[in-house]
Amino acid sequence: MDAQSRGRADEIDPADQWVINPRTGNYELRLADSAAQARPKVTAPRRSPSAPSTPTAPSPGVPRPRRGDPPPGGRRGGRSRKGAGAGGGGRRKKALAVTGGVTAFLLVGGAVAGYLYYDHLNGNLSVTDVAGAGTGGFKKDQAINILVIGTDKRTGAGNEDYGDKDSVGHADTTILFHVSKDRTNATALSIPRDLIANIPACPTKQPDGSTKTIAPSKGTRFNTSLGQEGRDAGCTMRTVKELTGIEVDHFMMADFNAVKTLSTAVGGVPVCLEKAVNDEEGSHLKLDAGEHRLQGEQALAFVRTRHGFGNNSDLDRIRIQQQFLGSMMREMKSKETLTSPKKFLSLAEAATKSLGVDSGIGSIGKLTDLAGELKGIDTKNITFTTLPVLDNPAEPEGKKATVVVDHALADPLLQMIRGDVSLTEVEKKEQAAKEAADADTKAKQDALLQGARAAAADVRVSIYNGGGPKGSASTTLNWLQNSKGVQKASNVGNAPEKVGATQLEYAPNQADQARALADIMGLPATALKVGTADASAKTPMKLTLGPDFQQPGAPLSAPVPQQLPEDVQRSQADKATCAK
Repeated sequence: MDAQSRGRADEIDPADQWVINPRTGNYELRLADSAAQARPKVTAPRRSPSAPSTPTAPSPGVPRPRRGDPPPGGRRGGRSRKGAGAGGGGRRKKALAVTGGVTAFLLVGGAVAGYLYYDHLNGNLSVTDVAGAGTGGFKKDQAINILVIGTDKRTGAGNEDYGDKDSVGHADTTILFHVSKDRTNATALSIPRDLIANIPACPTKQPDGSTKTIAPSKGTRFNTSLGQEGRDAGCTMRTVKELTGIEVDHFMMADFNAVKTLSTAVGGVPVCLEKAVNDEEGSHLKLDAGEHRLQGEQALAFVRTRHGFGNNSDLDRIRIQQQFLGSMMREMKSKETLTSPKKFLSLAEAATKSLGVDSGIGSIGKLTDLAGELKGIDTKNITFTTLPVLDNPAEPEGKKATVVVDHALADPLLQMIRGDVSLTEVEKKEQAAKEAADADTKAKQDALLQGARAAAADVRVSIYNGGGPKGSASTTLNWLQNSKGVQKASNVGNAPEKVGATQLEYAPNQADQARALADIMGLPATALKVGTADASAKTPMKLTLGPDFQQPGAPLSAPVPQQLPEDVQRSQADKATCAK
């Protein structure tokens, strides 16, 4: 019989429900026989040797433990588990590396790794059907783009005191979190709320199951892409795509309560101020110069203040938010938050209760899959940046309230994100070393274009759209067949995955066909990818049109830059800075 049926549950240490599996070396939740049939077996992360074995209250719906089972932190009586430190550091580092770019995403990415299996947590999530916005789901071996939205809707106890209590909310804080294809680095792109943008037509799901299309709006503030006129997060996803050219896979949305509960769950977030702040007009933040640990209402006031730092603009507030989020990542890692069962459960509850997601990741299982894709990212390879903007020239001097995109700086930044180029200096140095070791690469590429050309009628090629404009593959097929005599071309449709730039893949014995098609299409040597094995006589080459493709016959757009302009704002998640 278990402790509950004996009426002595209060005497049982809740940690006793975890037992070690000698086969895997991991701790697992041991349930009563009836409960075991209802719930799957779950594996808990190993505890760090230095982590305290503080008892944790069992979560709702979790059965009481059986007496005699050893706790995760060691057996009762002070005897530690033998070999507890072996390999623990590597696993802990791996779990902590999940940290992402914004509060909701960060906590879900970490907490999901071990404790978000509880059935009741699924009920905490707020799920929205975005009516076809985005890609429909992230994929392995492809870059992942997640839009994290902080809404200023005044929901939750005490939040009505911030004013505008009846507002349906706006996209108050928006960060596009781009995770690289190889999962080694990430870029967190902040989009200013006061940016003038075009909001496209937006189909939205209604409570009765029908779909209502909200009319487009041109030349309006970006933050109205959410909440206003009934727009949901899918409208913000569509607006970001039109603005940046980047397809969004999923969204995560958090309100005021997320900042308060999550900052409290991690035990406070350290911040540093170069000068004292007293924001009596807006957030009511009042702090002396120096270091502070913020949680709850103070943490919310810190990330919301627009009158405490810099020139009191939203752009300065964005920098403060980025500093706060970077500090939260470092705090989780330094305090071993993700290896403490008590803190882990607290984070799981806080994250799911304050989180809204799209139906593509609208369950704990799907969030777990997403976390598995992100677990290898180190904070040193996470870069915060902001979409470059200028004061709106349509507004009179002295009354500037909105901004417009600074294309001179924004275009190369967006090209790099679309091309999956890392912004971190660590990655840059590694890339430079690789290029230095491969100094003859360009000469080899140029050599690919030297040699005989096949007749157009002999060129066999399958055409894929891997990120070019809609209908590119069909348009190119018609152009090749009707204008260039390439009759053996075929349109395959969308590529299995998007590419950073247009490329032509061919076998060594198809080199003459590749040169001929490169001449016809105007492809540079860098677009040619030669394989190692010859192809059969009727096997076609593979032409994948990328985001640099405009239309057949037109030269490809400029190659993806590898270095950002110096004036683009950026910061690294692993480096602490003081707010100015």
